[in-house]
Amino acid sequence: MEKVPMTAAGYAAVEAIVKQLKTVERPRIIAAIAEARAHGDLSENAEYHAAKDQQGLTEARVADLEGKLSRADIIDVSKLSGKQVKFGATVTLIDMDTKAKVKYQIVGEVEADVKLKKISITSPIARALIGKSVGDSVEVSTPGGGKCYEIKTVKFV
Repeated sequence: MEKVPMTAAGYAAVEAIVKQLKTVERPRIIAAIAEARAHGDLSENAEYHAAKDQQGLTEARVADLEGKLSRADIIDVSKLSGKQVKFGATVTLIDMDTKAKVKYQIVGEVEADVKLKKISITSPIARALIGKSVGDSVEVSTPGGGKCYEIKTVKFV
């Protein structure tokens, strides 16, 4: 089985999602199914079929997340150090074209969230950054075309 790299914070967040799905969503869906059953004929009961579909999606998501948690390779970022970019690093980049500054933390796929400036280790930007150091320039292929960045800082927090 392939290990799934995660930060300790990411592991805790995924655990919280699983707990919420099991303790809040499951009972809500079960109640919706029971209510829809009470309406009679199930063959033409759209509410029943929608609730059953929701139940299937929720159970699949729980199974997927629990599988990832069981294969998690938890990496404590606070114990990492160095000048090279690696998993868990928070990297400050300067866009060479616009001179805009952006900061990303490289995390596991499960915990990646661009809105929170957390990018997956498998993303094009992270793959281009891995192994590079402060002062290095990296070119990244993006859907909008190539982008060039300079690495300003590498921190592990």
